[in-house]
Amino acid sequence: MNNVILNHDEITHKIRRIAFQIYENNVNEKEVVLAGIDSNGYIFAKKLKTVLQKISDINPVLCKVSIDKKNPHSPIKTSIPVEDYENKSLVLVDDVLNSGTTLIYGVKHFLDVPLKQFKTAVLVNRNHKKYPVKADFKGISLSTSLHEHVTVVLEGKNFEVSLE
Repeated sequence: MNNVILNHDEITHKIRRIAFQIYENNVNEKEVVLAGIDSNGYIFAKKLKTVLQKISDINPVLCKVSIDKKNPHSPIKTSIPVEDYENKSLVLVDDVLNSGTTLIYGVKHFLDVPLKQFKTAVLVNRNHKKYPVKADFKGISLSTSLHEHVTVVLEGKNFEVSLE
């Protein structure tokens, strides 16, 4: 049984709102790095980039962050070199903040780099944290049970967040 939590229009609205929050936090920046965790986090980051380009004169730079979710200790790869995000404002983006494992390993990777500002953005915050990591920008907070699964679809004509 699927319970739709956010429909296409609601997700589009939340993407726009988060993009405005990122802009407000970076109003004096020329560039902001949107580091999206592969795969849905990166798709979400691409959508944020599109809106940021429409609403501001900030240049959003996309960075794909590849984390082996089954073995998060293995080296994390980024699609752009470290020099491209050093001393910049960076937002680590993922679709769902569940236990915080993926996000905390992503945070750990970027802690080795001097950054001007470091924030996190998620579409869905599930409030089941195992690690002390928070989402600075979030679309929705859900109190779900551990056996429920949140599915996020951000491609195609109909975006959807559902609970199974």
